[in-house]
Amino acid sequence: MPQPNRPMFTTTADALVIVDFSPRGGRSPRGGRSPRTPGPYRRLLATPGARAFTIGNLLARLPMGMFSVSAVIMIAGTRGSYGLAGAVTATGLAATAVVAPWTARLVDRHGQAKIAVPATALAALGSLALLLCVRLGAPAWTLFLSYAATATTPNLGGMSRARWAHLLAGDEQSLHVANSFEQAVDEACFMLGPVLAAALCASVFPEAGTLVGVALLVTGVLVFTAQRSTEPPVRERAPSEAPFRAPGFRPLLAVCLAMGAVFGSMEVVTIAFADAQGHRSAAGVVLALQAAGSCAAGLVYGARRRTGSIEDRYVWCVAAMTALLTLPLLAASRTGSLFALAAALLVAGMATAPTMVTGMTLVQRRTPPGRLNEGMTLAVTGLLGGIACGSAAGGWTAEHVSPVAGFGVPVTAAAAALMIALVSTRTTTPSPSP
Repeated sequence: MPQPNRPMFTTTADALVIVDFSPRGGRSPRGGRSPRTPGPYRRLLATPGARAFTIGNLLARLPMGMFSVSAVIMIAGTRGSYGLAGAVTATGLAATAVVAPWTARLVDRHGQAKIAVPATALAALGSLALLLCVRLGAPAWTLFLSYAATATTPNLGGMSRARWAHLLAGDEQSLHVANSFEQAVDEACFMLGPVLAAALCASVFPEAGTLVGVALLVTGVLVFTAQRSTEPPVRERAPSEAPFRAPGFRPLLAVCLAMGAVFGSMEVVTIAFADAQGHRSAAGVVLALQAAGSCAAGLVYGARRRTGSIEDRYVWCVAAMTALLTLPLLAASRTGSLFALAAALLVAGMATAPTMVTGMTLVQRRTPPGRLNEGMTLAVTGLLGGIACGSAAGGWTAEHVSPVAGFGVPVTAAAAALMIALVSTRTTTPSPSP
């Protein structure tokens, strides 16, 4: 539910419309209406060139939530094996964790347009090769090879955040709004992408989700990289340490790993719980509510004024996420109701975006100059690794203990993230709040 004085946005392929829910303002002494102060997101997107690259980036990021679901439906539907489908997508995830940091390093060295376009073309060819191999009944090993080629997909969220960091250099409040906006976009894409992919694969043909995803990805990247006026300049290759060796960076990666375990385990456990209730088809909607809560909270968090150091806010956000994650566990164990679980996930998701926004801001501050894309991609790689570990732990617990007990895995992972954050902030010099 939109809050007073909080702007929200909707997007289309050819326009970005800002919908402002703030009051229209009172009457002036002469009977006219007093001028309205633009909301933070309206001001953000009024930055020269911002709307153009944002539209392209939105188009390119929507398929990120489509490809894995499309691949699973396509492979399982034609080969009759969810095990094969899961193994293929897991291979792609592992390949991405290895390749993505190298792609990001090339982006930092040579520029977004020079690297993102060919890297996206190679990833698109991998997706099309997977489609053809499935369609033509090629050997199983070709599926693994084709899907692994999609690992060259550039970190589009990281490139967008790098543009904001370049455009808003020195304006910490506006950068906070930009990071919140980008996190809300992430949540919206991973909320809408799977739904769109499933609908296309079910209502058109099994390969439709992959085809539409490829078209959106390529079109979006071309539109995004065409906006050269907002592209961060390539810096001279001055000596700088790798992000992984920068002070305070490795604890952030450890927290990302633990948070990824939260996301991965929650997804698997929720599906298992819904399946045990006889409503497996509703699991996607239930998980979408968690993303919706995070998206809304991210927008509200970005519009708020900040107080205290960012390290303190980071700890409080992780603590809030840990506390709220006990709600799904309580809902599942006390009520056994999928409806109650959905409501609990909606509330629990509200701590995700603020935590991710604060964490990504710290990643930006602790990444050495000229290696911002690489630093943010390493954080995403940590999340991917955590998702893989969390999925395995959550699945094992749900199968060998119970789906209800499985909800203890994300709580445990969040508690581990909180402990790491607490310890690391004590050994790191706080950054003053602007």
